[in-house]
Amino acid sequence: MTAVAGSALVTGASRGLGAAIATGLAAAGHPVAVGYREGREAAQRVVEAIRAAGGTAEAVGGDVTTEAGVRRAVDAAEAALGPVGVLVVNATGPQPRTPTVGLDLAQVEPMLDFFVRSPVLLMASVVPGMVARGGGRIVHVGSEVAWSAPAGAAAYVAAKGAQHALARVSAKDLGPHGITVNTVAPGWVPVERHADADPADLAAYAATVPLGRQGTPGEVASAVVWLASAEAGFVTGTVLPVTGGASMP
Repeated sequence: MTAVAGSALVTGASRGLGAAIATGLAAAGHPVAVGYREGREAAQRVVEAIRAAGGTAEAVGGDVTTEAGVRRAVDAAEAALGPVGVLVVNATGPQPRTPTVGLDLAQVEPMLDFFVRSPVLLMASVVPGMVARGGGRIVHVGSEVAWSAPAGAAAYVAAKGAQHALARVSAKDLGPHGITVNTVAPGWVPVERHADADPADLAAYAATVPLGRQGTPGEVASAVVWLASAEAGFVTGTVLPVTGGASMP
């Protein structure tokens, strides 16, 4: 695939899906900024693996739920690798159970910080440069919960639904500037933070997947890499489920 001009910034890339996405983008020819909030050592390991494979990468720190943190991360990425041409909105936080009974704003606001506030701040930082250069790629890492709406996850579902909607309207607003905005929506793809997951829960979810298994981080990364490529230049405003058919929007 042909890489879009400019560097790629992947938020929350020190581990999990973000690390796989950063690695995939680097393999496709993008200089990659590996974003992290606290896990500098883990981010640096991702950078070193990318470099060992012949790619270009730098670790960039910053809390992307804050204006100062976004500015710090974007400034570091552009100083090291050049203007951001691809933004992957991936950073996330804890996802505790939040049933609707007893739900309050204190439970919802942290989710909105990651899935609405952070994307807005990131776009405010990188979109002007994309507009000036005549194009760019924005890929949100969403979730199947935006339409499957599992019980007991009201805060997460609401925030992910808002993120999906933000991506869609952004696609319409930014299309005239040559900027595509799309969402990759994985199902339950086990990563490091699921190390303590109950094997029975993993098996129960896999049983709902028509393809008979759970996905891998690399499969999610491949979808992001394609949407960030020149070949996907006429694709915008879409949600690409990476769920093995477990759920469909």
